[in-house]
Parts: sequence; structure tokens; C-alpha cells
Amino acid sequence: MGRTGIRAAGRGWLGKLLVILFVLLVAAPVLLLLLFRFVPVPGTPQMLWSLAEGKGAHYSWSDRIPPFLGKAVIGSEDQNFCNHSGFDWKSIDQAVAAHERHPAKRLRGASTISQQTARTLFLVPVRSWVRKGAEAYLTVLIEALWPKKRILEAYLNLVDWGHGNFGAQAAAEAYFHADAYLLTRNEAARLAAILPDPDKWNAAKPGPYVAGRAEILIARAGDVTRDNLDFCVK
Repeated sequence: MGRTGIRAAGRGWLGKLLVILFVLLVAAPVLLLLLFRFVPVPGTPQMLWSLAEGKGAHYSWSDRIPPFLGKAVIGSEDQNFCNHSGFDWKSIDQAVAAHERHPAKRLRGASTISQQTARTLFLVPVRSWVRKGAEAYLTVLIEALWPKKRILEAYLNLVDWGHGNFGAQAAAEAYFHADAYLLTRNEAARLAAILPDPDKWNAAKPGPYVAGRAEILIARAGDVTRDNLDFCVK
């Protein structure tokens, strides 16, 4: 093969690679987000990861999640959810400043509900800078293509609630033997309380920390209502 043929073959492979990258990075995520804006998500990479680890993956989408659970989660995870465009820069700055004061401690997370939804929907739970970059890109897409109400609804339906239980419906059945829409305020607050470490903490039999945290989140849910912090999901 002459030099001209080699150059042409190289350009051919480069073109194919660019097409593949375009499909994987742009077309596929956009099409999936447009589809899942209206239909339930059938599953996530994180659920497959849980199955591979032997934890199982218990999941079913629910359209009847009690509003109080959403308020408790906003109060716990992302009080600026309705006012940011995917990233809470104030919380990020605070987390970086705290890490600079105590560099031996792991950098505290400042992920928004939008970031966590993008991460859960598309990525596996492996920490890396590549994953953080992909998460940021997918967060921009999800904020552009979904209303806030859908982002919160998807988060509550997909998030890992520990021990192979994904979403509010599976968590309600596993911890309280009830449908998600029947959760009491205290039960919903306990579910929100264990989200930072759901495999370690137990919503059904809470220890002192989870019980106390749940009481705080009941109060914070009241603050969310009082200050209209959930106006974007009503």
C-alpha cells in the first residue's frame, strides 16, 4: 500500500472513530434523555453493577412517591435544587475550602440532585476523574433536556437505597413492607437520612444518628415548604 493509501486508510479509521464518539457521547445520551423524560427508566448501569457484586437489584418505578419524601431529600441533599442549573458552586467552594483546611480528610461531596441523577442514570459507581468529567457533561445535558420535576422524580426512583434496593418503591417495600405512596413522614425522613451511606445505616431500625437525623430532616422539609424551596417541582 502506498503512502496515499495509508493516509486514506488513516483518515477512514479516524472518521469512523469520530462517528463512534459522536454516537456514544452526544447522540445516545440525548436520545435516551428525551425518551426517559416521558417513560420510566428500565434500569441503570449501577443496578447491573450491584447484580455483579452479588447484592441483587430490587427496583420498580413508581409514579406515586409522596411529596414529603421529595421535600426531605431536597432539605437533606440539595436545598438550592430549584435555583441552580445543575451545579451548586457555593457548596463546591465550601467543600474545597474545608478540604484545604484539613487536607488529610477526603474531599466532602457537594453533588446536587441533578449531578446524582445523571451519575445514577448513565455511570457505574467507580471513582475517577474521567467519571467526574462525564458526570459534569451529563448533568449539563439533563438540565437542558429535563424539567426539574422530572429530575427529582427520576432521582427518587433510581437512587441506591442500600442492600440492592433502588428507588423509593423498592426501599419502602424492603424497609417498611409498604408501597412508597404509603410512607409516613417519619419513614420518608429516615429514608432521606440514610442516603449518604445506605449500606451502612438502616432506615427500618435506625440507630441514634439516623433517628436524630430524621428529626432534623422533618424540620428541614418544613423549611422547604415554608420558604418555597420546591417551587420548581410542584
